[in-house]
Amino acid sequence: MKLIYNARLVLDRAIKTGYVLINEDKIQEVAAGDPDGHLLDVCNQCINACGAWLLPGVIDTHVHFREPGLTHKATIAGESLAAVAGGVTSYIDMPNVVPPTVTLEALEDKWSRAEKDSVANYSFYVGATAGNVDMLVHDVDYSRVPGVKVFLGSSTGGMLVDDARVLRRIFAEVPALIAVHSEDEMMIRAGMERARQQYGEDVPVQCHPLIRSEEACYQSTRRAVELARELGTRLHVLHLTTARELELFAPGDLASKRITAEACVGHLWFSDQDYLRMGNRIKVNPAIKTVADRDALRRAVASGVIDIVSTDHAPHTLAEKSQKYLKSPSGMPLAQFSLVTMMELARQGWFSIEQVIEKMCHAPARLFGIAGRGYLRTGYQADLVMVEEVSQGYTLSDHDVRSSCGWTPLAGMVVHHRVTHTWVNGMDVYPVAPQCTPAQELRFNR
Repeated sequence: MKLIYNARLVLDRAIKTGYVLINEDKIQEVAAGDPDGHLLDVCNQCINACGAWLLPGVIDTHVHFREPGLTHKATIAGESLAAVAGGVTSYIDMPNVVPPTVTLEALEDKWSRAEKDSVANYSFYVGATAGNVDMLVHDVDYSRVPGVKVFLGSSTGGMLVDDARVLRRIFAEVPALIAVHSEDEMMIRAGMERARQQYGEDVPVQCHPLIRSEEACYQSTRRAVELARELGTRLHVLHLTTARELELFAPGDLASKRITAEACVGHLWFSDQDYLRMGNRIKVNPAIKTVADRDALRRAVASGVIDIVSTDHAPHTLAEKSQKYLKSPSGMPLAQFSLVTMMELARQGWFSIEQVIEKMCHAPARLFGIAGRGYLRTGYQADLVMVEEVSQGYTLSDHDVRSSCGWTPLAGMVVHHRVTHTWVNGMDVYPVAPQCTPAQELRFNR
């Protein structure tokens, strides 16, 4: 048994100093105060947290670990190691790989790869296409699959779903959560054409939020929300980027919500003022937009309009990102530093530490029905992260990065928290990598 004591715990949104007792892969006891003396005698590992935070592991429900087919950028093994270094103990991976995860065979392949290589708990979306709706409706086991990913905007090849009849059938018939990347494809194409007419092949990255505009996001999200309301769809809108889109959502209890919203760490940290400094390193889809949009997203996290926070972790090589804007791919790696970034925003006063844990741990577990994770509770899986405060702060750099891409857009950022230990299903996985994988496949209560 392991005992971690003298720790600051977030227990269902309340902060208390206490301890957690781990027996094999589960939490056997969690309580405020000091442990009984006999526990110190019977446990084979006792860790004095010395007042550090002991938190439930982050559940990142939006990552791109690039396997299969794009392993020159990243792998399940490497990105899961980077994730646990940042306190992420569970993740849900997206389907736009090669081949795309749009068949049962592709799902089985990813489960097999993760079972062998992943250090963090795992699951995988299945992607929608114009031709696989029957499978999505009748054949997918949604106790193993969190939902269906639908791309309403471009850059995903055959996974773009822009036929209104197909989309309506997906929203009406699929018996699971529908997660959408929401941008209007025709508006994006028109924006790109305007930029090309003005700049030719040398479009500056500062045009990115004008090409993938506020209007393109709002109109697409408005239509998706209206269709979901009409058909009773369980809709989850990924990576909101604009203040205007927030008008389509409302705070409330997740148990009663049919339409929910996500914000990503990059959109909460950066704004369009950072393009000149950062260039393509912060080129993501949907685009990072104005300071006003960024600040509205931060307030929406605090108010409950935003239901969960994830990363859209999407590594590319620096060589790929260093190309001209039109050829540089969209996406950036964020999972390793997502928790400390959110804690930095809490330190700045945008929201509380309790709200950070609610949006990154508690709410993802409730929203997706993830069994036995996301909280410090007796009987739950022992997915834990210890975070120490660094009063003088320290500066993140590319040298800290564990992702195989070797860089972070957060390089140069001063933070005041550091992940020191991570446990997955009771096994130490950081700072020392385990000899065998402790990860488990996530399961979903429907």
